[in-house]
Amino acid sequence: MKTNPGRFFEDYALGEVIVHAVPRTVSGGERALYHALYPARHALYSSDEFARASGLSAAPMDDLIAFHTVFGKTVPDISLNAIANLGYAEGRWLKPVWPGDTLRSESTVIGLKENSNGKSGVVWVRTRGLNQAGEAVLEYVRWVMVRKRDLAAPAPETVAPELAATVAAADLVVPSGLDFTRYDFGLAGEAHRWGDYAVGEKIDHVDGVTVEEAEHMLATRLWQNTAKVHFDATNREDGRRLIYGGHVISLARALSFNGLANAQMIVALNAGAHANPFFSGDTVRAWSEVLDKAETSAPGVGAIRLRLVAVKHGAAPFALKGEDGKYLPDVLLDLDYWALMPL
Repeated sequence: MKTNPGRFFEDYALGEVIVHAVPRTVSGGERALYHALYPARHALYSSDEFARASGLSAAPMDDLIAFHTVFGKTVPDISLNAIANLGYAEGRWLKPVWPGDTLRSESTVIGLKENSNGKSGVVWVRTRGLNQAGEAVLEYVRWVMVRKRDLAAPAPETVAPELAATVAAADLVVPSGLDFTRYDFGLAGEAHRWGDYAVGEKIDHVDGVTVEEAEHMLATRLWQNTAKVHFDATNREDGRRLIYGGHVISLARALSFNGLANAQMIVALNAGAHANPFFSGDTVRAWSEVLDKAETSAPGVGAIRLRLVAVKHGAAPFALKGEDGKYLPDVLLDLDYWALMPL
């Protein structure tokens, strides 16, 4: 048999290192498509001149381009037969990705737990994205629920890794040379700086985007994500293609520009949950909450920890969970991340 049906839960072994196939060279084409698919307009990623004034040699690739590319490489080995992508933790952007860089991915299995129904299990992996020099540009942990092929296969020993609730501010990696002391707030689009935000503050990003079938399919193909639930309408009983969670992340991040235009670079992913499924025809809106703030050693650069929540149109303002502690049905994404912002 020469075709690959993908891995099932019983195919994973604790400690196994999986080298994912098909490295990818990224270019300005990915940037142009990214900015066409999402209303992305953070200045540092849009303008070489703005980036040079901020101490960089040119505008790097958008942080989520790096994430989606690295993530997409892992799908055939990790989540081709996934029922759901459950969460993220301990994510850090370690080096900027530049046009012309070649990215590849490798993952280590760090946890396994069969579900009580005996039909599926949860797999935890730590994934690293590497450039052409073998340098790590990104790392993160994610866990997915995966089907079993053979329901009679014995359950593995349960190992659920202990994961940090947040990436410590001291462990954030600021790109070499980044300097916001000459930051042009007019060109960036808003006057709000690090000191203008208070912990506990909530921001309604006002705008919304209605998602069409064609655009989410294009996005999923762009990142070479082969998960069956995103492409094959026969894979779900309702006959609908599930929108890739990364598409929702990028939409919400782009919408957050209105109110957080100066949160220029994502440098850490503390936690994330795709709370409810999302389908074409629905409209995404977003709000943020300031969770923490920290100074960095880079000149003029502060770090801000944000909760980014994507919701369907019509959701109650700033509503997240019900009295039972479960996400409300209109909540799509709950993402906790650190970003860099001028002081």
